[in-house]
Amino acid sequence: MSTAEILFETMGRVALIRLNRPAALNALTYAMLRDIRQLVATAEADPEVTAIAFVGEGRGFCSGIDAEVLRQTTEAGQSVRSGGEAASRDLPGIFSYLPMVSKPVISAVNGVAAGAGFVLAMMSDLRFGADSASFTTIFSKRGLIAEHGTSWLLPRLVGPSRALDLLWSSRRIQADEALRIGLLDRVVPAAELLDAVVAYVDDLAANISPGAIAVMKSQVYRHLSAAMEPALADADRLTQAQLKHPDAREGAMALIERRAPKFQPWSG
Repeated sequence: MSTAEILFETMGRVALIRLNRPAALNALTYAMLRDIRQLVATAEADPEVTAIAFVGEGRGFCSGIDAEVLRQTTEAGQSVRSGGEAASRDLPGIFSYLPMVSKPVISAVNGVAAGAGFVLAMMSDLRFGADSASFTTIFSKRGLIAEHGTSWLLPRLVGPSRALDLLWSSRRIQADEALRIGLLDRVVPAAELLDAVVAYVDDLAANISPGAIAVMKSQVYRHLSAAMEPALADADRLTQAQLKHPDAREGAMALIERRAPKFQPWSG
């Protein structure tokens, strides 16, 4: 499914969701939020898809919520939600469902990521940035607070003091600083951005159990809020279960037989 404002395609084993309002730096509308939610669910259910990636058309990644939508939310006094049939089951805040998606989610940040665009990148599992990428939280400049989970996840990515700096000042940081503080995981030339994402995901598809990826993603996000003892106990329980999974035997046999593994597909 593609719409005028959201384009969807596959590149290798990547389901690529393109934000397509370049004249507005890909500012998000309610319809776009609903379509993104639906496309993510579709991609998660497709066993041929290893990972989901976001990128912006034109020179921006995403400049945030569309100005008219922002006006409506301030007049109504109610925060923007992701939308779609599953929204009632989501945590509060836009894109809060992405950490619960059982496949890797990667933001390919090709330009400015501001406000809700910053949130989209932050809620993704990995962030690959073009050397032209930049970030700003922007909330404080709109008279708003740390919205959409930024007060919880951003300090875990960059540390409390850096998170407060980015939230208080709403200053724009460039790709090199974002990489240095841990907000970006890779920085590549702009022309190579999507190739870098596809190469990373194709390597996962060729060598890594997609079921193991799903379990590890769940572990990492759930254990962020767990004490050490229950986290280790949970990891041990999951390890015992995984040892009985066919992928565990396949991984061992592939090593012994010196061949590429053939893991079972994963559809969420």
